[in-house]
Amino acid sequence: MEHKDTKTPRTSQGAKTQSLLSREEYDCLQSISNTIIGAAIEVHRELGPGLLESIYEECLRVELEEKGLKVDAQVDLPLTYKGKETGKDFRIDLLVENKFIVELKAVESIKPLHEVQLLTYMKLSDIHMGLLINFNVPVLKEGIKRKINGTFENTQGISYIKDW
Repeated sequence: MEHKDTKTPRTSQGAKTQSLLSREEYDCLQSISNTIIGAAIEVHRELGPGLLESIYEECLRVELEEKGLKVDAQVDLPLTYKGKETGKDFRIDLLVENKFIVELKAVESIKPLHEVQLLTYMKLSDIHMGLLINFNVPVLKEGIKRKINGTFENTQGISYIKDW
């Protein structure tokens, strides 16, 4: 089930103000994050490290759909430069529930460039949370980075969160 023609909703690609998430929206995204991590652990437990990224992507998509989540794979994110469509697209590995980006890797180690890639996709698509998951590690916990794009309300006021 490929979704190569899927376009994700986004805002203009320029300077953006930080989005404010309600506590309910934050909790929903946190729940999705926990489900994705659990599914990724299951995939890693079954397959182990050392395979191609595309194998992990397909297996994680299957796991997430079995858990009742809507998942689109290889989602095109059009590049707009100074308000003009360029005809070029970025490609998001997995878009979960149309509000959560999952970027997958099968590399020796996660580099800062990989983290910046995820954050850029999140900003360009106006998505608030994402996961970078590297399956090429002995223990999957060591290969997971979570990112947030925006702020959220908490009981003490408003806090800015970049990573958690």
